[in-house]
Amino acid sequence: MHNILIVDDEAGIRDSLAGILADEGYSAASAGTGDECLALLRKSPFDVVLLDVWLPGVDGLETLERIRELDNPPEVIMISGHGTIETAVRATKLGAYDFLEKPLSLEKTLILVKNAIESKKLQRENVDLKKQLQVKSIIVGDSIPMKALRQQIGLMAPTNGRVLIYGESGTGKELVAHAIHAQSLRKDETFVEVNCAAIPEDLIESELFGHYKGSFPGAATDKEGKFQRAHGGTLFLDEVGDMSLKTQSKVLRTLEEQRFTPVGSDETITVDVRVIASTNKDLDEEISRGNFREDLFYRLNVIPFSVPPLRERKEDVVLLARHFLKEFSAAYGRRQREITDDAVETLMRYAWPGNVRELRNVIERIVIMNPTTTRFDPKHLPPLLHRDGGRRGSGAEFSTLHQARAAYERDYILKKLDDNHGNISRTAEVLGLERSHLYRKMKTLGIAVKE
Repeated sequence: MHNILIVDDEAGIRDSLAGILADEGYSAASAGTGDECLALLRKSPFDVVLLDVWLPGVDGLETLERIRELDNPPEVIMISGHGTIETAVRATKLGAYDFLEKPLSLEKTLILVKNAIESKKLQRENVDLKKQLQVKSIIVGDSIPMKALRQQIGLMAPTNGRVLIYGESGTGKELVAHAIHAQSLRKDETFVEVNCAAIPEDLIESELFGHYKGSFPGAATDKEGKFQRAHGGTLFLDEVGDMSLKTQSKVLRTLEEQRFTPVGSDETITVDVRVIASTNKDLDEEISRGNFREDLFYRLNVIPFSVPPLRERKEDVVLLARHFLKEFSAAYGRRQREITDDAVETLMRYAWPGNVRELRNVIERIVIMNPTTTRFDPKHLPPLLHRDGGRRGSGAEFSTLHQARAAYERDYILKKLDDNHGNISRTAEVLGLERSHLYRKMKTLGIAVKE
């Protein structure tokens, strides 16, 4: 039930409005002065305040100012028996939702109350959505690669440079995109996501650029495209390597001109959008095969990011496991759970071919399947983790030979660096490389250089 507060110095008006609102299913309270109104608002939450301009003591406009200073203030509809344009304009500038003149129209009053409640509901949903986006942008991990990644995000997020995020499936590329947006100058604007791999080729152009009614079979209404929806904010093109060449061409033109034409229209729409893209493919290889446009690659690859697979930052496994344990215990209304050292050891031995997404799914599964367990042991973990623990795997987790070779080179260099206590010169000598060559190789493979 929605709560309405009626503030008027005339008892008859207060009683009449309270009765009408109660008949419509609202809970109504009343106050005769501005001070009484503010006292009630500090004690209980209200969705809408019907506030008379002329009040004894603190008048309605001053009361409105004080209401707007409260945390999570209600919507305020001003009421006046001597309304002037000047008063209405001032009330609007102070944050009033709307203005009603006496004698009150019953129909108009109820419509305004309903609309004000809907406005308040949308405000709450917007706050909740921003909180969810903040949670989505938290990057968990204390490993050197993840610390370096957070540092990179902090440096480039406030710019408008386009970003291309590389990484295997499940490594958290979407999380990085959210983190960039959350720290950017566009953080208060829209974040729009498109999974290029999940949309059929014949629909992706409509999805990105929109269409007009009747432009193709099935286009029953006009549709706003993702580029237009992201105007002023960020557009995330997830798995951009799966986009068709035809769509790539139109995306390239949009990036160059910051404008596009919806499907079935001659009208050009101008947009201001920051594009972040991601891929689990080797785009150099896709370019050589003719599957990806080289000019689009250079447009997207202004600031490259590489998200390391979980097997290359094993020290983050326990942090992530406990983070997900806390998240799912709260989500399913369970008491806080713990994971034993033996179970942690099992998680650390596993190769995690599905990366962070696989770990998240495992933790969610054990929370759901063991509702009364407070401490998770190895016996609670899926059999696959025990069977494959300690084995790197057959290499099936790599989608290309290039990925497998790069992973092997990275592991080998990291081991030699460890053997030589991080000494670059000595490691280069052991590997038979020039020091400068090893630096370039480490940068390419995403290995942080300790000076």
